[in-house]
Order: sequence, then structure tokens, then C-alpha cells
Amino acid sequence: MRRVVITGAGTLNPLGADVATTWAAMRAGQCAIGPLTCRDVDRLSVQIGAEIAGFVPEDHFPKTRLSLLDRFSQIAIVAARQAMAQSGLQITDALALRAGGVLGTAGGGNTTVDDNYRAVYEEGKNRVHPFVVPRLMHNAATSHLAMEFGLKGPSFTTSTACASSNHAMGQAMQLLRAGAADVMLTGGSEAMLCFGGIKAWEGLRVMARDTCRPFCASRSGMVQGEGGAVFVFEALEHAQARGAPILAEVAGFGMSSDAGDIVMPDMDGPVRAMRAALADAAIAPNAVDYVNAHGTGTAANDRVEAQALHTVLGARAAHVPVSSTKSMHGHMIGGTSAVELLACLLALQEGVIAPTVNYTTPDPEIGLDIVPNTARKADVAVAMSNAFAFGGLNAVMVLRRWAGA
Repeated sequence: MRRVVITGAGTLNPLGADVATTWAAMRAGQCAIGPLTCRDVDRLSVQIGAEIAGFVPEDHFPKTRLSLLDRFSQIAIVAARQAMAQSGLQITDALALRAGGVLGTAGGGNTTVDDNYRAVYEEGKNRVHPFVVPRLMHNAATSHLAMEFGLKGPSFTTSTACASSNHAMGQAMQLLRAGAADVMLTGGSEAMLCFGGIKAWEGLRVMARDTCRPFCASRSGMVQGEGGAVFVFEALEHAQARGAPILAEVAGFGMSSDAGDIVMPDMDGPVRAMRAALADAAIAPNAVDYVNAHGTGTAANDRVEAQALHTVLGARAAHVPVSSTKSMHGHMIGGTSAVELLACLLALQEGVIAPTVNYTTPDPEIGLDIVPNTARKADVAVAMSNAFAFGGLNAVMVLRRWAGA
């Protein structure tokens, strides 16, 4: 199988409008969670979230194109442009047939759905815009990336709730390994911070009312965010042949299904996914230097994930740095594991482990080094990123620091 590397990264998320700004925020332990500004916020019982501040779509797209773009697609395109610029990749006519894209999203065009339900049911309109379906469909962002960059190879969208982006990036890696493509744009995005999106999540009764405190004894639930990240994945020989910058190696990917409960987590599924990812990378558990946890801040998830990490990492579990950056950028649902991969790149490239902020009180059931409140310098050669979704669908990525072939 061919080796796969990352040659470009881009993002738009509550912590920053690009990778450099996001990394600076992670180093500083910034928390982007604050009061929501969406329409009818007074009708919500949960009125906090992690919004993208200062993003003006008209600065990035002509008005004629915006009529086709839901917010989740806008986020993906902006991030992909950054990733392509960093990679220096030029899609020639020949390469176009060997270049594709796989993106993850849980909800697709939520803002479009929300706006048009309002138009029909609240305002009494009998017609909607002709582009409603092209805006809301889950594959919209992937299709727009293919059109913008001329990607004519394998392209599709994965939708596995909170694991969507990890599943997307894992599929992109496997296509490159198998020789079905030479270059893939991959990652994910989400934009659920509209009235309907938040109201739906309120019904699950898993939302915090103050802030997100993963692994803390006083944790009270998750906080929703919006955003995403996109990466350029390349077959190693293709990247080397064009002298591309190599940010890290995509060493392994593992996935599993709990086949249990639709919402309650189970330890066995995450354990199997982590072990599968490490086996795929041919990396022993005792070689893991950092774990970006799923770490939602709910009582059940954090306890079960901690138990799973103790099972996989064994005696070292209490000493391996494990952090949840959802405490800073919120839970971006289908886009969150793409942004979390940036924290793994920060650890591998700059030796900085992003912290778990808002932490106040140790939970004796956790027993992990959760890097509380302050970023930490460390020598990280192997990083693992967890994503465990509602429905019991688990996806784990393993990255390795690039030290040359």
C-alpha cells in the first residue's frame, strides 16, 4: 500500500479564520464559547455556543454564487482554498482525473432548511427558492470543491454524525493507498447554529447552559459550535515528486460500530476503533504521545472514553497527554474531528499540546492527564484523534510526525 501524507491545511472555525490563528488560540487556551446571536435566541433554553465571528461571506464569494451556498459549504470552500494554497498543488488536466474529495457533515445545509421552513410555515409562502435542494444536500460542499478546483476523480460525502470528518478523512486515505487517486481534498464542515438546529439538540438534554468542561467532575454537557477544516492528502511519491511541503503522515485509520444503543456510548466500540487504527499504522499503544479525545463534556461520553483509553493504553494511560479542544471551539458535530486534526498537527509540528480549558475539579473516574487549562510543550511523534458518534459509529485517525522517507 502507498503511504499518505498531508501537504496542506485550512480552516474556518470559532477560534480562527485560518490555521495560524487557530493554533495561536489553542496555544493561548482561548475559549470561543459565548452568547448566541441567532434569530429567536430568546426562545432557546440553551443560549450559548461557539460561533464564527467576523466572517463576511461577501468578502469570499460573489452574490450570484452565494445563492447556491449554504453556510456549511462556504466554510468548506474557504478552508479548502487555504489548504490548496499551502500545498502549492496545481490541478492539471491529467491530474484532475486522479484527484477527488471526501468531506464529512452531519446535517448539511441546516441554515437553508431552517430559513425555508420559516418561509413556508411561519411566513405562509407557497414557493421557495429554486436552489433550496442544491444548497441543503449533504454533498453540496464536496460538489462545490470539485467544481472550484477541477476534481474529476472519486468524490463523495460521509454523514456519520460526530464522526463524519474522521470517516471522510479515513476514506480519502484508503483511496490514496489503494491507488484510486493521487490527491484528495478531505475534512468536513458544519453550520448548525440556527434556531432549528439548536432547538433539536436541546431535546436530547445533553447541552450545557454555561460552558464546556470535558473530563471535569462538574461537567454538565456539550456546547455546540460551527466550522470546519479541509486538508490536502497526497500519495507520498506524488508529493515528493513535486517537492510539496509535508506536514505529517497519515499513518492509520480504524472504525467500528457499537451495534448497541442509538445515543448511549459503549466502551467496546471505541476500544476496537482505536486498536484498529493503531494496528493499521503498525504503531504500538505504548508509542502514542498524544490523544485528541472526543471529549464532549457529557457525563456518559467522558467516562466511557476514559475507560476505553485506559483499556487501549494500559499502564501508560494516566501519563499520556489527552485533551479535548471542544472546550475551546465547541462541538462542531460533523466538522469537529477535522478541526481537531489541526490540534494533532500542532502537537506534531510545533511540539505544543492544546489544553482542555474550563477545567476545575478532577473526576476520580477519569484518571487521565487531560492537560488542564494551559498548553504544554512536549515531544510528540505519534498523535491519535478520536471521534465517537451518536448511533455508535466510531472513527479514529493516527498521524505520525514526518521525519523524511
